[in-house]
Order: sequence, then structure tokens, then C-alpha cells
Amino acid sequence: MSEKRSYALWLDWPMECFRLSDAQAARFAAMAPRGAEVAVCRSRAAFLRALPSATHALVWEFDWRWFARAPRLRLLATPSAGREWMPPPSKVPPGVSVRHGAFHGAIMAETAAAFILAHARGLYRCAEMQRAGDPWPRTPLSPFCRTVAGTSAVVLGYGSVGRAVGALLRKLGVRVAGVRRRNVRSLPRLLENADWLIAALPSDTGTDDMIGPELLSRLPPRAVLVNVGRGNCIDEPALVDALRRGNLAAAYLDVVKNEPLSPSSPLHPANIDGLRTAGGRRLADVLHLLPHASAFSPAYLDAFLGELRAAGCL
Repeated sequence: MSEKRSYALWLDWPMECFRLSDAQAARFAAMAPRGAEVAVCRSRAAFLRALPSATHALVWEFDWRWFARAPRLRLLATPSAGREWMPPPSKVPPGVSVRHGAFHGAIMAETAAAFILAHARGLYRCAEMQRAGDPWPRTPLSPFCRTVAGTSAVVLGYGSVGRAVGALLRKLGVRVAGVRRRNVRSLPRLLENADWLIAALPSDTGTDDMIGPELLSRLPPRAVLVNVGRGNCIDEPALVDALRRGNLAAAYLDVVKNEPLSPSSPLHPANIDGLRTAGGRRLADVLHLLPHASAFSPAYLDAFLGELRAAGCL
């Protein structure tokens, strides 16, 4: 007789879309095997109480020391693609599988495409002109609007997220070159004719400051940097310098090196206030930040649960 399954779900997070709703919990209970126990935990204490009987734990974070409380655990699953909140492989006991979400690409690709389209179609430039006092900048805006079809993008980090970004951009007519570890030597050459550099890199594979002065200098001045991966890959002072010198047209970042954004960060609005590019534009008009929000979606946890079900993990 197979072991009776017991699920401990602790998926609470400050952002609403990352917090398991009652409706989602009910849908999960309906898809669980007949006779399985489902404990929906709304606190760490409740999760730790449920852990000793759990065969499956669905969580945002897990301290490796908790394995001692979980003798029946067989699957530890997290929606996160990042490894920051899960135990390192060396701390995972035999017989326990750790699974990370791989569904984020479709959502994050829309964010990357939104940045690119907003830049190409002049949305940010129009807002800049309106803030400067021109409520209807039709004539001065016209030179700054172009189509994305026929432009070239380099996607650095061509895993599941990077491939989703590339697939969506190709539908818009963008030529896409994906760069992975095996062809990273081609990166400097590819950057020389890139309109868009999209970073979709993880943080755990030696990517610290990978996008620094050398790579930034390879980009043409019209190029735009978009980062929907992790913030550690960008040398932030070098990025500010490239924008100030006019060696880069703009940067759209969903992530920064140290989150939340610190007052000491070179990207903090207080530290770029008053700075201008070589062309006279405010640095704040060419550097735009999202608060690590590229995967926000009301369907986020539905996608996670559906992925687990499709993979036969439940």
C-alpha cells in the first residue's frame, strides 16, 4: 500500500499575488489525491506544526534545519526560480526532491517586452517631455518613435525565462540571439549590433558584475539594457557611468544588486538626482526601476500548482 500523502502549504508572502488565496487552497485540495491530508498554513509556527506528518511541502522558504522535523518528507517545492530561500543541495537528505518553479517565463517575457515597446514607441520620452512642460509634444516626440520589428536583441541567460523572452520578441519581429554558457564567448561580438540587451541570468552561477565596463562598451549608443534576472549581474556604478556618458540609451531594471533598494545604492533616485547625460537629459529619465515585479500576476500561484500537477508531483 502506498504511503498516505500529507501536504503542508505555507505560501504566505506580503505581495497578494504571491499569497495563496482561500480559493486557490480549495482548488488544490480538490486536485490532491483522494484521502490526502492538506494543511494550509498561514504562519511559520503553523507550518512547523504540520511538518512532522508532511510528505509534500509547498513553501516560499525552508530552513535546512527543519528537515529534522520532517521524517516523512519526499517533496519540497517552491514557486521561486531563485535558489536563495531553499536549502543548498548538500543539506538535502536522501529521498527528498527539491523542485523550483519553471513557469515564470511567460509572465516575465511580457515585462521585458513592455519595457522594449514603451521605449521604442516613445512612451517614456513623451512622459519626460510632458513633465518638462509640453502637454502635447507631438512634433518633438516623432523622431523618438520606432518599430521594434527588424531590431536585434541579445538575451543573456537563455534558460526557461530567456527562451520565453526570445520567443515573444520574435513574434514582434525582433531578431534574437540567445547566449548561454556554451556560447558566451560570442557575447562581445553580438553586442556590437544589439538594440536590446536583455539579462535573464540566475544569481548562483558566477554572474556577479558580468555586465560591466567591458561589455557595456561593446554596445552601440542606441542600445537599451533590460534586466529581468537577478541584480548581481550588473556593475551598477559602471551602468550609471555608461548612461551619463551617453554610451547607452536607457536601462530598465526589474532587479538591483541589493534589495530592497538601499539609499546607498548608486541607482537610488536620491543619488542620481541632478545628474545628467552627455546629451543633457536627466539620468532619472533614462534609468527606470521596477521593485522586482516582473513576475507579478494574479495567476502566479495557479501556474505553480498547475505545473506541479502536470509534472505528476502531487
